[in-house]
Amino acid sequence: MKENNDEKQRIAAALNRIKNRLLVFSGKGGVGKSTVAANLAFGLSKKDLEIGLLDIDIHGPNMAKMLGVEGKMLEPDSEGRIRPIPVNDNLILISMAFLLEDNTMPVIWRGPMKMKVITQFISDVAWGDLDWLIIDSPPGTGDEPLSIAQLIPATGALIVTTPQEVSLLDSRKAINFARRLGLPIVGIVENMSGLKCPHCSRDIDLFGAGGGERMAAEMDTLFLGRIPIDPKIVELGDKGVPIADGHGDSAVARAYEQIISRIVLPV
Repeated sequence: MKENNDEKQRIAAALNRIKNRLLVFSGKGGVGKSTVAANLAFGLSKKDLEIGLLDIDIHGPNMAKMLGVEGKMLEPDSEGRIRPIPVNDNLILISMAFLLEDNTMPVIWRGPMKMKVITQFISDVAWGDLDWLIIDSPPGTGDEPLSIAQLIPATGALIVTTPQEVSLLDSRKAINFARRLGLPIVGIVENMSGLKCPHCSRDIDLFGAGGGERMAAEMDTLFLGRIPIDPKIVELGDKGVPIADGHGDSAVARAYEQIISRIVLPV
């Protein structure tokens, strides 16, 4: 019982030093949620804000790879707390990836084990003073997003979808999940929203068009913006470089900038 109380006190102490907490999740996998979370965190850090990024995808932790810090190992600070891995001067990251000796080995855990490590990622990590903690959750409405929603009173939830109806169906469930848990919804981001043909410059709607915006209106939720498909996202992501880093002339980088401005300064 005493251990439980101590843990709750450490969680409360950590949260008291974090101004805003944003849960990024989606109703289904494959919509680019982690890419969105990584670029939002990186983009916010470039605005001279102190940002933490918490990757709670226990089975598929990709943030370390996407942000160019793969292969790092977690170490304790002078007080015995876990020191996050720095990505740049204003962005720190905690991920299951830093606990794996071999990144090809699967994490075969049931719910209680996952809940324990997520709790420790809050209670035992030296997050320090943050303007924003961005939480990248695995898709769906299961253990991880439920656990984090119960542990951390989030400032808000951001839901990532793609334009096609299959994704929108699950995104409606994600919206209702957030509302049932009392999570304020910051808005909807429509990812993979069109492709400009590199040969003829024609716009191609690979997954349809406008579905995220229509759903946002239907569900009475703010539409934050759409992010187009760009092959450079794949190329840079494999190199551990967010497209928000020095690619401001691209349509994708401009889209992230607009979304960030709407999150930080709501319209």
